[in-house]
Amino acid sequence: MGIIGDEITLSRLRAGLVKPWQMLADLVYPPACPGCGASTGAHRSLCPTCWSGVRFIERPYCEVLGSPFTHDLGSGILSAEAIADPPVFDRLRSAAIHDGVVRDLVLGLKYRDRTDLAPMMAGWMLRASDGMVAACDAIIPVPLHRARLFSRKYNQAAELARHLARLSGKPLLAATLLRTKRTSQQVGLGAKARLDNVRGAFAIPEARTVDILDRRVVLIDDVYTTGATVAAATRVLKKAGASDVTVLTFARAVGELI
Repeated sequence: MGIIGDEITLSRLRAGLVKPWQMLADLVYPPACPGCGASTGAHRSLCPTCWSGVRFIERPYCEVLGSPFTHDLGSGILSAEAIADPPVFDRLRSAAIHDGVVRDLVLGLKYRDRTDLAPMMAGWMLRASDGMVAACDAIIPVPLHRARLFSRKYNQAAELARHLARLSGKPLLAATLLRTKRTSQQVGLGAKARLDNVRGAFAIPEARTVDILDRRVVLIDDVYTTGATVAAATRVLKKAGASDVTVLTFARAVGELI
């Protein structure tokens, strides 16, 4: 762990901030930066170098699409994209730009079984939600098809949603929205192909419509790229009676497809 890490853990133990079993876990699995592997003082924290490379999405940004602006144009300003082609969801918020260490975190959670990253990532998302999580009635993850869930063993969006629900105290509706169509991977597809791929992919069981009727919901996914997936999911939620849908993702691709 290193001298500094040992001293931090011991001081926290003496202060009653950690339990003995937690200290033992730190000795067996020393805290390390999920971005580069450097030793850190606590689990699920970035080293200073990786932290400085994260491009958080802060104001000023488009009030609807959350697209970052290079200059502050005043409150309530919309991007040209939001004006020309308004999304079906009410607003989008994302924690950070999808590059560098942020991309590594997404890939770690999604493909490398790093579900331990979800609490940290969910904390960033809660901060980036612009109060929408606090104002919502429920949190809903973008679902995986049961075949993909069986092969992957977990849904990364559901992991993020679960920790957001824990942090915020909001209800988690993990079984309300279903993916009924086994779609191809969106990675590598163009915008039109992504739209075609997820068309008709989602559904809500009739018995579950009461979960979202006249409710404000926050729809959770790991990355926003073209918006095809969350748009398809939002249409189903709105059709079932959701009064307001905020899309909240950990990362957002800007000027690229992933």
